[in-house]
Amino acid sequence: MSNDQSNPFPQMLAVDGGQFQHHRPDLLPGLVPCWSFPPALERPRGRRAGGGGGYAGAIPRLATVMLLLFVLVFAALGFGGYQIHKMQMEMRDMRKAKTLQEPSRGEKLIGVGAEGGGKREERKEREEKAAAHMLGRVEKVDFRNTLRWDPRVGHAFTAGGVAYQVEDGALRVNQSGLYHVYSRVELIFRRCLPTSAFVHKVFVMRTGHPLQPLILMEAHRAGFCSRAAEHAWTADSYLGSAVRLEESDRVLVSVSHPQYLSHSHDGNFFGLYQI
Repeated sequence: MSNDQSNPFPQMLAVDGGQFQHHRPDLLPGLVPCWSFPPALERPRGRRAGGGGGYAGAIPRLATVMLLLFVLVFAALGFGGYQIHKMQMEMRDMRKAKTLQEPSRGEKLIGVGAEGGGKREERKEREEKAAAHMLGRVEKVDFRNTLRWDPRVGHAFTAGGVAYQVEDGALRVNQSGLYHVYSRVELIFRRCLPTSAFVHKVFVMRTGHPLQPLILMEAHRAGFCSRAAEHAWTADSYLGSAVRLEESDRVLVSVSHPQYLSHSHDGNFFGLYQI
C-alpha cells in the first residue's frame, strides 16, 4: 500500500466476504467518511421503568392518608378525655351543693339545740306507727285486778310513742286515732268445778274521768269444767277489737281470778297497734 501525500483523506478498508477492499476517497467525490458502530446496549425504557414511577408516586399518598388517620384518632381521644373531665367536674360540683344543703351527721343525731332535737324526736315518733306487745308476768304475792306485763322479755316491744306504765300495767298512747287492741289470758283451775268461772276485761282510763273506766271488751267464761270430774282444768279467753282512742288514754287488762293465771309468757299477752 503506497502513501499518497497529496490525498488529504486516508484510505479506508471495507470487509466484504472476508476480503479487504481499498476505497479511495478521490474516487468517491463528495462522500464524507463515517464509521459504523453496533447499536449500544441501552437500558430499555419499557413498562418496568414506568411501573417503578407509579409505585414511587403512591408512597407519599399512603403516608398522607395514614397521617390523617392518626390525627383523627388523637383528636377523638382528646375530645373524649375532655368530656370525661367535664363530667367529673360537674359531679364534684353536685356533691358540694348536696353537702351544703343537707345537715351534718352531728346535726342529725343531736339536733341544733335542745328544741331542734326535741322536734326531730317527736317527728320520728309520729312517722312510726304506734304499736306495743306485752307478755304476761305472774305476780306471786300481790294479786291485783289490773294485770302487770313484761315489756322486755321475748318478742315484747313498744314503738311509735306508746309507753308502758309499770305502776298499773297500762299502755298509754300519745296520738288519737283508730287502734286494734287485743288481749289473751290463760287460767289453770286446780280444782275445777261446774260452777267455776272468771271475767276478762279490757278497759280505758281517760284523762278527766279517773274514776269511770270505759269498758272496751269483756268476756264471761263459765261452764268449761266437767260435771263428773273434779280435777285441774285449763281455760283461756281472747279479746280483740278495733277501737278509737284519744291522746293520753291508758289501756288496761283485768281478770277476776288473777291467782289462777298460768306461768306461760306466751299464754298471756296484751297489745295494740294503730290502724
